Amino acid sequence: MSGVGLHTGTTCSLRFKPAEPDTGIRFVRADLPDKPWVIADIDHVVDISRGTTLQHGDAKVHTVEHVLAALAGLQIDNIVVELDGHEPPVGDGSAKPYVDTILKAGIENQDADKLYLEIDAPMAYSEKDRGVDLVVAPSDDLRITFMIDYKNPALGTQYTTLVDLDKEFVEEFAPARTFCFLSEVEMLKQGGLIKGGSLDNAIVIYDSDLGQVEVDRIRKALDLKEKAFVGETGIINDVPLRFYNEPVRHKTLDLLGDLLLIGVPFKGHVLAARSGHKANVELARRMRQLYQKKKIAGKYTKKKGGAFFNIDSILKIMPHRYPMLLIDRILDLVPDKKVVAIKNVTINEPFFQGHFPDHPIMPGVLILEAMAQAGGVLLLNAIDDPQSKVVYFMSIDNAKFRKPVTPGDQLRFELEMHAFRRNTCKMSGKAFVEDDLVAGADFMAMVMDR
Repeated sequence: MSGVGLHTGTTCSLRFKPAEPDTGIRFVRADLPDKPWVIADIDHVVDISRGTTLQHGDAKVHTVEHVLAALAGLQIDNIVVELDGHEPPVGDGSAKPYVDTILKAGIENQDADKLYLEIDAPMAYSEKDRGVDLVVAPSDDLRITFMIDYKNPALGTQYTTLVDLDKEFVEEFAPARTFCFLSEVEMLKQGGLIKGGSLDNAIVIYDSDLGQVEVDRIRKALDLKEKAFVGETGIINDVPLRFYNEPVRHKTLDLLGDLLLIGVPFKGHVLAARSGHKANVELARRMRQLYQKKKIAGKYTKKKGGAFFNIDSILKIMPHRYPMLLIDRILDLVPDKKVVAIKNVTINEPFFQGHFPDHPIMPGVLILEAMAQAGGVLLLNAIDDPQSKVVYFMSIDNAKFRKPVTPGDQLRFELEMHAFRRNTCKMSGKAFVEDDLVAGADFMAMVMDR
């Protein structure tokens, strides 16, 4: 399909092409040398000011949310979206043109397992100053409940629920068009946006007290050729709605597209109030972190509940063995960010025989070693093929010991990663016994081949 981009106003042709399993969703810039591509996930989002922009190297694509919504609604996992420009054609402002194009081509099932992020505990994101609330609750399938309450008579409070993508998406949500307020149009134009916008690809809602005078002023200021009048419905030119609650259905469409940036389909019930791209993308970021945690845990253990990694899983990752393996369990791990681990200290530790007889105290250097091993788990899970690597610690700074650790204590290590470049990492760690801080240090480490 071909057409004009909403914000850039440039003409672009778009082609949907089949892709092998595990390709994901890739946008390819066919107009650039070597046809660079960017994968559609949260790690490649570079701008969300008035839409979603993806970039990887020279491959940059603007306003992809409606294309993503079409793919999410049709439950497509692997596809190449090839463009000869940097913004997909806007069509009529909905996802329907993309959906129609894909359905005309046809969709095939692939001989590969479909992976999901399953939400097993409620999670939330809020922006109190803007009244934005997003909650994701456990559900056997993807469901969305959305509410908007703009203080405008043409909109008022609107509500919708999507409960079955197979039965509802194509006819009930894909045709819902984007909308904006008249007061926003001038601001967007002055900001260099909506160069391809028109009354044919957006619903414009009147929100002024000045009547036709204000409409004419904006038309003249923007040099718009189209006729525009204040409609009786509160919509410029009395453009008829496709659904009585079309605006909130379009918001649901945007949310579907933004949550595709998780990089994997999910099973959960999203309850959204007054949300937009900024909040949607932040929720997608948090859901992707949860998916990465589950994916890492799944590589080493099938056990549900309790520890994130048990001792069997730790033995698969770490090269240490008795008597130098000094962590027993990983309680939590956020990829590239933090890890929480524990060490159960017992009188049977071999070092207590000499440190000290009749007055057993865990050596401070071994507390640091145990802390460093927890950091090693965090670092190894930031790279591919961790079983083939080993972590060498290069420096330890600001080490402090505040309280002795004795038999019967349970050490809890909490480490945060501050930087990771070229296989070299900086992290800081703290060791606790119950709620008492007993030690802390800063580390620098390097990942090497085993």
